[in-house]
Amino acid sequence: MIHKDQIEEVRSRADIVQIVNGILPLKKSGKDYKACCPFHEEKTPSFYVVPAKGFYKCFGCGESGDVFSFLQHLQGLEFTEAVKQVAQSVGMEIKEDRGFDAVTDPFSHLYQANAFALKYFEDALWDEEGGRQARAYLEHRKINREMCDRYSLGFAPNDWKGLRAAALSHGIADDELLEAGLLSKSDKREEPFDRFRGRITFAIESTAGKVLGFGGRLLDISGQRGAKYLNSPETPIYHKGSILYGLGIAKNSIRREQLALVVEGYLDVISLAQNGFENVVAVLGTSFTREQAELLGRYTKNVCLLFDSDRAGLKATFRSADVLLESGVHPSISSLPSGTDPDAVVHEEGADALATYIDEAVDVLDRKLQLLNELDHFSDIEKTRKAIDRLLPTIRAVQDSALQDIYVSKVAEHTGVRRETLELELSKVEAGLPEPFVQSSPQKKYNTSQPVPSMGAEKELLFLLVNYLGMVERAGERLGPDDFTNPNYRTIFRLLLEQSDFTEILRRLDPLANSIFQDILSNSRELSEVVRERIFVDLVNRILSSKMQEKLDHIDQLIRDNEDEETLTQLLAEKIQLGQERRELGSDWSAVTRKTFK
Repeated sequence: MIHKDQIEEVRSRADIVQIVNGILPLKKSGKDYKACCPFHEEKTPSFYVVPAKGFYKCFGCGESGDVFSFLQHLQGLEFTEAVKQVAQSVGMEIKEDRGFDAVTDPFSHLYQANAFALKYFEDALWDEEGGRQARAYLEHRKINREMCDRYSLGFAPNDWKGLRAAALSHGIADDELLEAGLLSKSDKREEPFDRFRGRITFAIESTAGKVLGFGGRLLDISGQRGAKYLNSPETPIYHKGSILYGLGIAKNSIRREQLALVVEGYLDVISLAQNGFENVVAVLGTSFTREQAELLGRYTKNVCLLFDSDRAGLKATFRSADVLLESGVHPSISSLPSGTDPDAVVHEEGADALATYIDEAVDVLDRKLQLLNELDHFSDIEKTRKAIDRLLPTIRAVQDSALQDIYVSKVAEHTGVRRETLELELSKVEAGLPEPFVQSSPQKKYNTSQPVPSMGAEKELLFLLVNYLGMVERAGERLGPDDFTNPNYRTIFRLLLEQSDFTEILRRLDPLANSIFQDILSNSRELSEVVRERIFVDLVNRILSSKMQEKLDHIDQLIRDNEDEETLTQLLAEKIQLGQERRELGSDWSAVTRKTFK
């Protein structure tokens, strides 16, 4: 970990103009410098570097930040990697404080447990006798030793306590293995047991190379049962919705090719990489999440989806494509032969055949139109109406206004529906309520009688405030920093109340909060006055309501623990008063969040 003082020294020494100009030629414009933005396509320069503040801002796409975030977003670097690169450019040596890292990282024991498990699995795979069947399976799948080593493949022996015993002999306790998801518990067994047994193991790593969890593919071993694939459970360091398998290995190739190939499985990734397609990653679930899309968007704005061609694969493809569009990433769809997958194509037809399928990939809207045509969905009025309902979500998801305009024109041409009618349909869903200002789950509805999770509301409010600084003072009249549950959001809100200089705020934040604030700054949204007022009131009320619920829960606990009649009367009076205040927030305050894109 890099100490905060070193980060600030690197920032103060860095010449943002010189660093940006080394990557993107800048032209002088008064006291500032300008260029065409590297984060989106444009012909008229709207990207400005302000040397006096050490800050950059694109007035076209809203991307902004300091010298570190510029390298992070453009080159897909981790924060520490960006700091080191800038430090090198100014001739400063970075000394990582290992002792500081060990003390401040509360999850170092989980990384250590996973690192031990990785070594245990790798040793088992290459054990001459014990790993024979696992190696035979990999040979059958045509995976060579080089790829096994590159992707840290291993083997979990069919032993209920092999890893547990080995870890214990090295001082790693059961509690740590359980927390890391390496052991499981069952009512049928008194002691915890190895989670992965009789499986090929796949190390799931961060982009920095830390092992976060594992996937396991079941081998045909006598007496062994279970799902074909088993993954680590959610842990403090492993969240499958925010990770892409193989990204740490593929990121440089993705940046170089300016294209990411996305497949469904571990072996698809390894097989394609072995056959020359090194810019390949896999989702760790059935479809993309917003976090995964934004993570991939740091490396490229172009993605080719190579999911299975069956019904479930198509459904996941289109769902993923819409999420990518919402995140500013342009997806294309490759049409593989029916009943096959990328791994089968590359082995049965060859790498050149797969390259052809990738080259022939089409835009997501074009693919939807193709399928709807094939299914005769434009032959009568009722079918056309249903077809439009399937096309509108993709049009709504687009963040690029020019691309959305093209989509509307295409749908109008194919369906015969007037452009004005389509635009009216789009406007029926609150066009002024894009992410991140709406809840993502259309099934989730809140009412004032239930506690409302405020973490989302806190960040959404900060998004709104940095886009409309005139609302900061009003927010301060109703909220204080202590009303924010998340300590990073709390600090950012406090600094926003003190000043509007984003560069100064970034300077005063620690690395984690700094990264969060850069993410907030990078999301620019234009909302009508009416819409942003509704959102503002909704978010503030959600935060207040959640805070009041915490107080009500505390009062309930005091009531349960207290037997003094006078004290109980006072507590009940406080509860009634607080409940009344919470109800006065309005029974319709969550209405905005229930309007979601479908």
